[in-house]
Amino acid sequence: MSRSVRTRSTRLLSRTSPYHRSVSLIEATALDGANNDTPTARSTADLEDIAVPGKSTIVENRKLRAPRKQKSIPTALEKPHPTPERWREAYDTIKVMRSRVVAPVDTMGCDQAQFKETDPKNSRFATLVSLMLSSQTKDEVTDAAVSNLREALGGSLSVSAMIEANEAAISSAISKVGFWRRKTGYLKQTALRLREEFDSDVPKTVDELCSLPGVGPKMAFLALQVAWNLNVGIGVDVHVHRITNRLGWHKPPTKTPEETRLNLQSWLPVDLHPEINHLLVGFGQTVCLPVRPRCDSCLLSDNGLCPSAKVKAKSTPLRGKAPGTAQVQLVLEDDNR
Repeated sequence: MSRSVRTRSTRLLSRTSPYHRSVSLIEATALDGANNDTPTARSTADLEDIAVPGKSTIVENRKLRAPRKQKSIPTALEKPHPTPERWREAYDTIKVMRSRVVAPVDTMGCDQAQFKETDPKNSRFATLVSLMLSSQTKDEVTDAAVSNLREALGGSLSVSAMIEANEAAISSAISKVGFWRRKTGYLKQTALRLREEFDSDVPKTVDELCSLPGVGPKMAFLALQVAWNLNVGIGVDVHVHRITNRLGWHKPPTKTPEETRLNLQSWLPVDLHPEINHLLVGFGQTVCLPVRPRCDSCLLSDNGLCPSAKVKAKSTPLRGKAPGTAQVQLVLEDDNR
């Protein structure tokens, strides 16, 4: 026995997208008096794209909600955090130690990506790309990925080249970085946004940068510092977050890099905001390591500048100390305290 299937009558209506005037959205609307009590054999969400002359066309499922508006990134605490005692002494001591060793960030940080570009826009875009690839990735791996990607795009990191590139080529170039599949999509989407909304250039505000896929506050502040020479805040990554907590600069200890950033910005002199990330990242890469920090090579304990270090007797002399003098060994407290 055959069964008849009733379908509802619909018509397609076009309306301008609220997000971009050059995009038209097509949606299905039931005709007046049509029989709508029986589902159609095919969901109306399965509509095919319908071209509108002179405009890009997207078919919209009416059940999908518009994306939430990006919240502004906070810039200051209502009540400033107290200035830590002897912070300047600790800061200057770290600068002395940093001057004695070259860290990965010194030769492969995000500020290095721009130097292989000649066009100013490409230089700024290269900085942003380097930052986007750097999350959950060591500087050495990020630097190699940026070089591979530049080669895959024809010798220059430009917005247009990123848009035109095949996603497989991008993925192959950055396959060693963390979350490379996700970052491939982020790079493509960001390049399109930059072309459509920012004249193929890197935005000049934190909120605009953070509206891009895969870009957070740390990347935004660093991008503005490096790409535009704008000092509007501190880029706080895991190194800055970890080290400033080990130094006891946060009371109580902060739980997120954003809490750390707002605390630091409330008391650290503004002229030090652009340099503290680079300073502490290098220190964290070479001395104050995440696991088994090299307290034996750190000068902060000499004058009691690191509350996270404990002292106990050591049977063998420290390097550079005369035999027979009192010797100490530093033991770091558990980071999970």
